[in-house]
Amino acid sequence: MAWLTLALAGCCEVFGVIGLKQVSMRKGLRAWLLLIAAFAGSFSLLSYSMQYIAMGTAYAVWTGIGTVGGALVGMFLYGEPKEWRRVVFIAMILSAAVGLKLIS
Repeated sequence: MAWLTLALAGCCEVFGVIGLKQVSMRKGLRAWLLLIAAFAGSFSLLSYSMQYIAMGTAYAVWTGIGTVGGALVGMFLYGEPKEWRRVVFIAMILSAAVGLKLIS
């Protein structure tokens, strides 16, 4: 259950990044609500999962999910470059997070 909670925390982190981008583009109430709700949910779920998963592992996986998700959202929704080197490094981050799960 803790790993599922950690994955959900990472997904909330991605929505928080989307909210951050929306706030920087539009500054509307809806964007602010998404930003605040997503980051609040992310930190709450991360805090819960850290009760059962080692802090270093939980934080690394959480930031990995957020980093990979943010990069993919940037590439697919906001037109950021999709060059092969970027995809390779995203895959390396993802594989490191999976590796941490496997040895924990």
